[in-house]
Amino acid sequence: MRPFLYSRATSLEQAMSEAAQSHAAIMAGGTTLVDLMRGDLTGAEHVIDIGHLPGLAKVELDGPVLRFGALARMADVAELPFLKQNYPALVESLQLAASQQIRNAATLGGNLLQRTRCVYFRDGVSDCNKRVPGSGCTALDGEDREMALFGASDRCVATYPGDWGTALAAFDTSIEISSAAGTKTVKFADFHVAYGDDPARESILQPGEIVTAILVQATPAGRHSTYVKVRDRQSYAYAVTSAAVALELDGDRVTAARVSLGGVASKPWRAPAAEAALVGQVLNQAVALEAGRAAFADAKALRHNGFKIDLGARTVARAAMVAKGKH
Repeated sequence: MRPFLYSRATSLEQAMSEAAQSHAAIMAGGTTLVDLMRGDLTGAEHVIDIGHLPGLAKVELDGPVLRFGALARMADVAELPFLKQNYPALVESLQLAASQQIRNAATLGGNLLQRTRCVYFRDGVSDCNKRVPGSGCTALDGEDREMALFGASDRCVATYPGDWGTALAAFDTSIEISSAAGTKTVKFADFHVAYGDDPARESILQPGEIVTAILVQATPAGRHSTYVKVRDRQSYAYAVTSAAVALELDGDRVTAARVSLGGVASKPWRAPAAEAALVGQVLNQAVALEAGRAAFADAKALRHNGFKIDLGARTVARAAMVAKGKH
């Protein structure tokens, strides 16, 4: 690990000012930043700790908006009774992420900003356009089982690793970003950058900008929602495929649907084709599987990850049926 300067911010304003400098990194829980620094993957020369700052960990229902402070801990949010009852997909995405020890420390904002787990990015030696722009992408001719079906290109085929972000993509979500210039909100769909478009960038954040809150529009679909994660082992593993589904129902008939995919794309991936296949239908296993197949109709498989297409379709189908049964 390269030497670095550590400072403990006394205010958000100070943190934003210091973060505007080049080669600075923001630390909240530190569970992802420390790994990246050990692998010399950040270039950070100055680490600014904001994890203790007051007022940024509150979770509340503010009128029609669920407001999650970016410094709220994953484990704490997963235990909120209101969320368990009304937004199980959000809770389940937190409960199925990482280990309990990591969830005790990791923050919601930091989780959204975790970087890909692509082995070629993490090994520090392979050609990787994400780590060294213009160097190439070893995964194109290497082991691609874990790589993306959506949002990839001949520059990068890595997948976004987060569960929380995948669940958020199934709701009307915005991200609040603060800087010395003020506070702005951006649609969640615009927050992450598809790796295939620009491998070196993973979000629209600029130096000096800090995520301060996640805003989710309250919806009755939250009650009939779930997050299903398929992985190689039962715990502490990233998704091979995952799906978040949120439904509005009139009896067994779907009147509105939100579907998002994880483990298969270069960013949290919305599946409007699956939503269209569900709306207006009496939901049963056949309809759910048809929606799952619609979600993957445009998937582009590599040499070794084509199995994810059928597995992903079945993951969506399972999530749809589980969401239907939620009360």
